[in-house]
Amino acid sequence: MARLRPIGLAQLSPIMIKVEQVSKCFGPIKALDAVSFEVLKGEIVGFLGPNGAGKTTLLRLLATYLAPTKGRILIEGQDIFLHSLEARRRLGYLPENAPLYPEMRVDEYLSFRAKLKGVPRRRRRDRLEEVKVLCGVKDVERRIIGGLSKGFCQRLALADSLVHNPELLILDEPCSGLDPNQTRALRELIRGLARRLTIVLATHLVAEAQAICQRVFIMNGGRIVAADSPARLTEQLHGHVELVAEIAGPRDEVIKRLQSVEGVRRVRPAAPALEDAYFRLTAPADESDRTNG
Repeated sequence: MARLRPIGLAQLSPIMIKVEQVSKCFGPIKALDAVSFEVLKGEIVGFLGPNGAGKTTLLRLLATYLAPTKGRILIEGQDIFLHSLEARRRLGYLPENAPLYPEMRVDEYLSFRAKLKGVPRRRRRDRLEEVKVLCGVKDVERRIIGGLSKGFCQRLALADSLVHNPELLILDEPCSGLDPNQTRALRELIRGLARRLTIVLATHLVAEAQAICQRVFIMNGGRIVAADSPARLTEQLHGHVELVAEIAGPRDEVIKRLQSVEGVRRVRPAAPALEDAYFRLTAPADESDRTNG
C-alpha cells in the first residue's frame, strides 16, 4: 500500500520560502551574513545589488547547489537540505550562464533533461510541447543549439528549468547579455509565468527589478540592507538622505537636540541596545544630489 504523507500546518502556509539567519563562508570570506527573509506563494521577488553583493551565492543556496555555513532554508515548511530531493522537484533554476549542449538539437536536449528530472514517460511528450510553446522555442525545435542566438539559448534554458513543472522558479540575471528587444520579450515571458509560479530573481539592474518584481531586497556586502516595493524603494532612495553619526551622551537629550537641527526629518538610534553611540539622521536630499546621483 502506498504511504500517504500527512499534510501539516506548514504545508498549508502561504509562505513559499523562509530563510532564517543564513550565512555562507568560503574560507575566511563571508559571502552572506545572517540573511533572513520570507517569500509568499505567487510572489515575484528580486534581489538587487552590485556584483559581489551575495546575490548569486544566495540563489545557489536556494537551489541547493550550495549548503549554508549557518542557518536554514525552508520551502513550504521543509528544510531543503534535509529533504533536498523533494526541494529540487519543486524548484527550477536558471543560472546566469546556463550550461547547454551546443551539438544537440533543441527537442533532443529538452527530452534528455526531462528524463533526468523524472518527468513520467506518459506525460513527457505533452509537457515538452507545453514548455516549447510557452518559452517560444517551438519554431526552432529541430535546430542545433550551437546555431541559436543568445536570446533563443536563454529561452531554451528557461524551458529546461520549467520542464518538470516546478512551483518555484529561481533566475540569476535572466536578461544578461541580451539585446533590448530580447530583454523586453524575456521580461514579458517572466511576468506571464508569475501567474502560476513563485519567482525569485537576482539582478544588478534597477530597471529590471522595476519591470518585473513586486518586491525587491537590496543587498550589499552579503546582507539585506533594504526591502520594499520597487516604487517605494525608488522614492526613498531619491527622496532623502540618511546619515549615521556617533555621538556620546544621554539618548533623550541627544535626540532632542538633533531633532532641532534645520532640515532633519527623523532621528532614531542606530543601535537600540546602546545607551549612547550611533544615531541615524534622515533629511531631504539636496536637488543637486538628485540630479548628479
